[in-house]
Amino acid sequence: MSNYVGAIDQGTTSTRFIIFDREGKILTQAQKEHRQIYPQPGWVEHDPMEILHNSNEVIGAALARANLSGKDLRAVGITNQRETTILWDRHSGEPLAPAIVWMDTRTDQLVRRFLQKREQAWFRERSGLPLTTYFSVLKLLWILENVPGARRKAEQGEALFGNINTWLAWHLTGGKEGGLHITDVSNASRTLLMNLRSCRWDPELLEEFQIPPACLPKIVSSGEVYGEIRTAPLRGTPLAGMLGDQQAALVGQTCFAPGEAKNTYGTGCFLLMNTGTEAVQSKAGLLSTVAYRFGDGPTHYALEGSIAIAGALVQWLRDNLHFFDFAEQIEPLARSVPDNGDVYIVPAFSGLYAPYWREDARGVIAGLTRFATKAHIARAALESTAYQVRDVVEAMQVDSGIPLRALRSDGGMVLNELLMQFQADLLAVPVQRPRIVETTALGSAYAAGLATGLWQSVEDLRANWGVDHVWEPQMEPAARERLYHAWKKAVQRSFAWVEEN
Repeated sequence: MSNYVGAIDQGTTSTRFIIFDREGKILTQAQKEHRQIYPQPGWVEHDPMEILHNSNEVIGAALARANLSGKDLRAVGITNQRETTILWDRHSGEPLAPAIVWMDTRTDQLVRRFLQKREQAWFRERSGLPLTTYFSVLKLLWILENVPGARRKAEQGEALFGNINTWLAWHLTGGKEGGLHITDVSNASRTLLMNLRSCRWDPELLEEFQIPPACLPKIVSSGEVYGEIRTAPLRGTPLAGMLGDQQAALVGQTCFAPGEAKNTYGTGCFLLMNTGTEAVQSKAGLLSTVAYRFGDGPTHYALEGSIAIAGALVQWLRDNLHFFDFAEQIEPLARSVPDNGDVYIVPAFSGLYAPYWREDARGVIAGLTRFATKAHIARAALESTAYQVRDVVEAMQVDSGIPLRALRSDGGMVLNELLMQFQADLLAVPVQRPRIVETTALGSAYAAGLATGLWQSVEDLRANWGVDHVWEPQMEPAARERLYHAWKKAVQRSFAWVEEN
């Protein structure tokens, strides 16, 4: 049988198809960006049909580059941007509205509506999550309340809800000709509709939000043979893995033991710590979430610190302010000055996520003087990611009682040496970059490969992990705390910008 596994990595800004071998090495890949649609302030949308088309395109391109066909793959897994919400017509396969992206804040009034009736603890006890604009349920509710005919179709089972993984799986396995309407436990745990302990749709949450059960996908494990792909060029290949992108990175980093943690530096920034088979309720502003469940095995949980804006801030400097033409040019620009010039950026474009959970926050640039240049702003943009990660690490240590000894890092920003060194300095622990940095795609490939026998156990996966580079902390403690103190002042300045009415 084949020793290759494919992974569809559908992210916030692009879609990739990567083929891995048994050692977890990349054989071939292809990638294509999709449009970011901003209809009005706070709204972020994607075109689901564009994402579907791009997925098919990169699958074909990657296979062609390696002179392979779908028959050469043991299985395929999917990993995806989480929380992004689609409702589509079962009969036509067409979306009823654009996809509402995870960072969209149009549902802020819905948050206030439900919090007038319930305390946050009520939602956390059932789902592990606070009620915010971040999660899928309010995005789905917004579509049901604002798109003509959507609720009627959803109640009759004629409209289907899903995150991007569900949308792609349905189309790949037949679409309107009997496609599988499924989601795995890791993605279901991000909807605020799944009971965290039973891993089933929660009747009380469905009733609270008035979500029709007929539109919901079946919850499955993160690694099992769901069915065969029925579209070219993967026709006949088993679809056997499914993980939300950050849980996939946890698996790709082989963080299978309680206390092991990884941080992904992408559009946003997401730090997850494995807590084993028990869900830990956070007291410090983190999320309790499903990490993964392979086959009939037990469900494993994680604590997560979610940061909305990391690499997206670099994109903003590139696309909106035109500081540079390519994202990688930020590093030499930031290195052209010795420090941030006392400039701090709090990128609360869609509020602040963990550990603050402030819907009323908005982005600020603090500490500006006539001395500041665009190089100082570029450096402050990179540093803002590291500061936000420290906020999350401190909360995670409070919740878990486990001191962080090293941070496994992945994602596109780990190639930025200046950021990674500053991160090590700010945390006062080593930051490790693995040999395979595409850990999100690798995690979904691992899930599919475990389900189809390419790997027999997680110990086989651990054998593939290795360190490419380690950044050791170099900053003096007094300097570290002075910088962090100023960051905390800047965060306070971002609060309460949005006022009711």
